[in-house]
Amino acid sequence: MDGSPAIDERQLVAIVDEHLPQVYRYLLRRVGAVELAEDLTSETFLAAWRSSSRGDAGGWSTPWLITIARNKLVDHWRRHGREERYLATVAGEVHSEGSLGPIEESVADAVLVRLNPSQRAALVLRYYDGLPVAEVAALLGRSTTATESLLARSRAAFRRICEGNGGEIDA
Repeated sequence: MDGSPAIDERQLVAIVDEHLPQVYRYLLRRVGAVELAEDLTSETFLAAWRSSSRGDAGGWSTPWLITIARNKLVDHWRRHGREERYLATVAGEVHSEGSLGPIEESVADAVLVRLNPSQRAALVLRYYDGLPVAEVAALLGRSTTATESLLARSRAAFRRICEGNGGEIDA
């Protein structure tokens, strides 16, 4: 902590104007997609502002902001990796039960949206985040047995939705 006071709006605008091009270029070179680089740049400055309002600002230097941007980029890659592992797990589990082949990411996303919130949460926590059933149960405020039952019902609902559309879901 440097003990610096929180910044006001004018100061923040000046800081963003000064450092945004470098932070944006850093992210764009690494992700290659304009929209994603814009989102990560926005997340970077929001995190920096939050840090500043807590008195944790690193002097609002370009290197400090690039460090935050790098952390946001790593977080993005981790989320993306978890999502791929989750989809592969769900697709593999559905496939192993014999009714469907591999499921495309857009199909899995469309199916998850159609599940009720508790089913979606159970599947995401178990397969997307890779948590053991006991941790999923604790997070959902259920017993382990009730959570195992919820997961079984959720997988069955996932399969039914896919089968009801011939494996094709409009994303």
